[in-house]
Amino acid sequence: MLRVTKLTDYATVVLTVLAARQGQVLSAAELAEHSGLEQPTVSKLLKPLAQAGLVEGLRGVHGGYRLSREADRITLIEIVEAMEGPLAMTECSQHDSNCGIAHQCGVRSNWRLINDVVADALRGVTLAQMLRPAPPTEPSPEPTRRREIAVRVAS
Repeated sequence: MLRVTKLTDYATVVLTVLAARQGQVLSAAELAEHSGLEQPTVSKLLKPLAQAGLVEGLRGVHGGYRLSREADRITLIEIVEAMEGPLAMTECSQHDSNCGIAHQCGVRSNWRLINDVVADALRGVTLAQMLRPAPPTEPSPEPTRRREIAVRVAS
C-alpha cells in the first residue's frame, strides 16, 4: 500500500492549525492541544518543518511557531518532502537512482512518469485548501470507486 507516513500526516495537521491562525505564534504545547497530538510528537515535527522553511521559530517569553509564509503559498509536496525527502514512488523514479538494473529496465520511464503525476498533484494542493472540507462525493453503486487518471505510457 502506498501512503505517506504518520509523521507527514501529523505535520499536515499541525500546519493546518497554524494556517487557521495565520500570523499567530503558538507554542508546541498549544499546537499539541489544538491538533490533538502529544507534545513530544509536535516538537519532533517542528524541527524538519523549520529546516524546510515552512515554519519559523521565535524565541522568548512569547515565543513559539508560526507559518513562514501564507498558507496558500505552501504546497503539499513541500510538506511531504520536508518530512520524507524527495518524492520517489520507486528507487528508479529518483533522478539520482542507485538501481543496479536501471540501464536495462523497461519500466523506469513509466515509474518516473507516474512519480511526476503524483508530484504534480501534490504541487496543485495548498495548505490553505486543506483547511476547507472536501467537496461531497456521490455514493457509488460499485463496491470500490475508481478515478481515471490520464497517463501516457512510453513505448
